[in-house]
Amino acid sequence: MGNLLFQEARRFVEMAKSASPADVDSAVAKAKNALSSAFANSTVAEQAQLQQMQQELEQIT
Repeated sequence: MGNLLFQEARRFVEMAKSASPADVDSAVAKAKNALSSAFANSTVAEQAQLQQMQQELEQIT
């Protein structure tokens, strides 16, 4: 089944990456919140992927 918080974070990051300019700030905020929630409950490998996703978000804003 996998880590649901991790999967949710990945989904929110993808949504932020494809968000319209008007919605990007809100989408990035939601994605950062999801990343934060997922980080505490993930494996070391997942944490590395979450950090990479966070870097992707920083490039958007």
